Amino acid sequence: MARRIKKLYPALKHGAYSASRLLPGEDPVAFEELRQNLIAYYEPNGPLQEYTVLDIVRTIWRKENLQTFRIAEAARRRYSAIRAQMIPSASPALQHLEYLRDDWIPPTAAAIETATEAAEARAREELGENYKFVELGDLATPAQLLAELQVEERLDARIDKLLKRYAILKTFDALNSRSSTELRIPGPKKAA
Repeated sequence: MARRIKKLYPALKHGAYSASRLLPGEDPVAFEELRQNLIAYYEPNGPLQEYTVLDIVRTIWRKENLQTFRIAEAARRRYSAIRAQMIPSASPALQHLEYLRDDWIPPTAAAIETATEAAEARAREELGENYKFVELGDLATPAQLLAELQVEERLDARIDKLLKRYAILKTFDALNSRSSTELRIPGPKKAA
């Protein structure tokens, strides 16, 4: 690729876009409504319960909006087709090598640059709002979603293990403090 895409959406630049969270074109108001409804339904108490409800919200949201991945894939395919059609190759295709004559001249860097700019302009025009999926690259793919979910599952398993350890330690502390104050075994009385 001769030139990188200059404009990045602020959320993409700062890592806010993720396959398991809100993607471009999805309705943030509807997401917030789902979040509020589930918070009202589950009535979480404390940060861990709130975090768990948010995980439930994100999972339901992603399940209800799987078509976003299909839109993203279609946009990326169309973008690739436009580039293949408009940008000349710097080397001949392998299937045409036997027909290649000595007078074949590869396109200049300027011709490739001009064709790339024209292809980008055409892709932006044709794809409209869906061009943002081209800019996101592989972030809006089912494979990326699965990869993120695997990482989240491993982190959740680790959190669960630590919470169990914490509960055991708290129980042990509670038993230990109760036994030292409440369960004193009287010893022999001292003689006067």
